[in-house]
Amino acid sequence: GNVHGVYAPGNVDLQPKILMNSQAYIKEKIGSDSEKPMKFVFHGGSGSDVSDIQEAIGYGVIKMNIDTDTQWAFWDGVRAYEAKYHDYLQGQIGNPEGDDKPNKKYYDPRMSLRAGEEAMAARLIKAAEDLKCVNVLN
Repeated sequence: GNVHGVYAPGNVDLQPKILMNSQAYIKEKIGSDSEKPMKFVFHGGSGSDVSDIQEAIGYGVIKMNIDTDTQWAFWDGVRAYEAKYHDYLQGQIGNPEGDDKPNKKYYDPRMSLRAGEEAMAARLIKAAEDLKCVNVLN
């Protein structure tokens, strides 16, 4: 990754092989016995293809930034909550269940924020799987 944010497929040319070549160059220059003498940070990983991510890990990436993906996941959870309960969020009283039914439990901001948190947590689980860091400390 060399850019922050997310872009349409094809707009960013990710080339993990550059990392492999860099490792070989550094190994030769410093006379290292390690196949991966350098640790890399993958800046701008949001939106990257999983195969490119995993290839980059194989070449020494130990950290990847996914802030844009987690921001989107949070927003998407809030957006989905609003879409699901749209008819309950138009006023304090009155919804599809009746004109006199209260909506407090729907417009309580903790509810929509919780939906955002749950969506972001799911995205973090996917990131952990993509980055091959599930059950690695056991």
